[in-house]
Amino acid sequence: MTQATGTLYIISAPSGAGKTSLVKALLDQIETVRVSVSHTTRSMRPGEIDGVNYHFTSRETFLELVGHGDFLEHAEVFGNLYGTSQSTVEKTLAEGHDLILEIDWQGAEQVRRALPQARSIFILPPSQKDLRERLTNRGQDDSSVIDRRMAEAVSEMSHCVEYDFLVINDCFQTALEDLKAILRAGRLSFARQQDRHRTLLDALLSERVASQ
Repeated sequence: MTQATGTLYIISAPSGAGKTSLVKALLDQIETVRVSVSHTTRSMRPGEIDGVNYHFTSRETFLELVGHGDFLEHAEVFGNLYGTSQSTVEKTLAEGHDLILEIDWQGAEQVRRALPQARSIFILPPSQKDLRERLTNRGQDDSSVIDRRMAEAVSEMSHCVEYDFLVINDCFQTALEDLKAILRAGRLSFARQQDRHRTLLDALLSERVASQ
């Protein structure tokens, strides 16, 4: 049995759809899955850890990395820069781990161009009403900010048609099982199984038939 190369999964969702919680639960249940830690220029929030939640960096350093071609994708969101390290992605996949990129649709477009074999998943809320309630219940933003986030969410959700898979986060457990099914199916693809079981396939397809 040989080690198969991992699959890159892009996961996108509007703010409030539950993407972060779903990905965390996925990581807790599947040992071979990793999540990419992005670089960002935004300020560290209470409870966040550099190198765990994000690689926090200055705008100047970030732009230097862009100039050196170090990012697989990068984008500006709400005035802050975010980027994914290309070398880290390549190393993780080569080690046989599936890797999740939590990025928006703009970053997803860049990744698809660079790595067309990547699979993409979009997570949707069950309704706009439900999404607004989730954003409101966070207690972090006033009504004007929530209105702006809702408008941005509608725009972002229009890009769901560009993705390979669609998961509706109405029931958290069902959505989690859907994500697990997508990753399991990916590990059972012919290309992955061929890499993993090359010796077995060679033996089974050998013209030499085993005697009783």
